[in-house]
Amino acid sequence: MDVQARIAEILAAEAAAIAAVPVTPAFADAVAALEACTGKVLTTGMGKAGHVARKLAATLCSTALPAAFLHPGEALHGDLGLVGKGDVLIAFSNSGRTREVLEVIALGRRVGLGPVIGVTSHPESRLREVADVLLDMGPIHEPCRLGLTPTASIAVMLAIGDALALTVMERRGITAEDFGVRHHGGYLGEKVRGG
Repeated sequence: MDVQARIAEILAAEAAAIAAVPVTPAFADAVAALEACTGKVLTTGMGKAGHVARKLAATLCSTALPAAFLHPGEALHGDLGLVGKGDVLIAFSNSGRTREVLEVIALGRRVGLGPVIGVTSHPESRLREVADVLLDMGPIHEPCRLGLTPTASIAVMLAIGDALALTVMERRGITAEDFGVRHHGGYLGEKVRGG
């Protein structure tokens, strides 16, 4: 195997997957739901999608939008108490069939959960039916030779989350100072303080 050629092939496949995301009016609807949120933004996903959801919650917090990751498995064992009225949920599931994610949505609605933004690629999935706003990832072709390891799909989820976070931040007029008071430490904190 030519390692450099294979690395380049994988990177190109993931970049192509991101470039192929269909940017529809649903993205404007998702941004509007996040801007109108009167509670906090909750993110959820299982497995690798859960890591993406956790990262998005951290990005939203640092850009001045209160957010928290809700683990779908733990939510079914008490963590659903995190859900409040006016909260918006962003649910990541490539298949759109992840049982725990679908259960979190159903149970969250019982306790007053607000709009649900679903992120999925499969054209026939339950998440498409239960989400108030559906962000379609487009067709995903994983570069894994086994066709199993989720990498292109995860790259797309990360990119969609970043696009939402940055767009909402800009529309809300968040300044470097706003960012700085939420990110005091490390290199970024020093950069904001002019260090």
